[in-house]
Amino acid sequence: MRIGQPLLKLPLRFCPETLAREVSALPAEAWIEHPQKYDGNIAVPLISPGGAITHQASGPMGPTQWLNHCPYVAEIMQALPSTWGRSRLMGLQAGAEVPEHVDVHYYWRTHLRLHIPVITNPDVAFTAAGATIHMQAGECWLLDSFYRHSVVNRGKDDRIHLVLDTVGGGPLWDLIHSALEGQDKARFVSPGQTPQRQIDFEQINAPVIMSPWELQSHLAYVSEWTDDQPGRAAIVAIVDRFAMSWTGAWARYGISDEGLPIYVSHLNEAKDALANLDGPLVLMRNEFSMVDAIIHFILSNAIAPAVTQRMRSRPVTSSRVTA
Repeated sequence: MRIGQPLLKLPLRFCPETLAREVSALPAEAWIEHPQKYDGNIAVPLISPGGAITHQASGPMGPTQWLNHCPYVAEIMQALPSTWGRSRLMGLQAGAEVPEHVDVHYYWRTHLRLHIPVITNPDVAFTAAGATIHMQAGECWLLDSFYRHSVVNRGKDDRIHLVLDTVGGGPLWDLIHSALEGQDKARFVSPGQTPQRQIDFEQINAPVIMSPWELQSHLAYVSEWTDDQPGRAAIVAIVDRFAMSWTGAWARYGISDEGLPIYVSHLNEAKDALANLDGPLVLMRNEFSMVDAIIHFILSNAIAPAVTQRMRSRPVTSSRVTA
């Protein structure tokens, strides 16, 4: 579910003092460098593939050792039943910033991101789609990172957010719906009051072979983000032809290895056609290239990298008949 706006404040509140105590008690070695290596950006992995200390976003998810040090963070996840993906504590040191950008990766196309400020100051500014806000400690905000966004900490103290990524769940949908309907009264999740329940972690978060229905969903999303302009129709024609070819192959082969050469040929054909387009640059409303979005969302993820690697590693057999 997309929320139709860059930021949405959900009707939930958490105890910032409890969160701050848990975060402050973590040892220095818990903090690692941000994957983009922005100056002053650090993080603590809480949920990751296999519970490893990594920023990787695909693979069966599990709790890291540091989540076990944060019982109230786990309680927050239990209070908001969802299926959780990669989640972290994100630190922005005094004077640091995250430059304006758009998150155009398959992971972000399929996930929503919750921001819960833990430690902040009035000089932390979050800007999305040209609007700047300050998130108060203990609030819960939903971010659609396909809008252009940035953050800067002009204060003298570090800023720390609990950042939870999820594909969602029924209770989260209810909260989003309530927020979109204008409900202002927030439910306070008091420490120690949430019934204990199992936290659900992602086990499947990327296709082996992308289904035609998922493929069409991504194409529709990119098209909706792209206003009519010179060059748009040519791109749509290429990807519509690709989608029909892919659907025909899927109907014959599904996710079987037998169909891999056919799928690869369709991918290569689409990539070549887009690369050879002779026309103007087509931009979406977030100023990102329409073609690049199609490559990131679909063409680079239509076949799982492990499957492609397995295919390439197969021995080549000769069909020549010898006497």
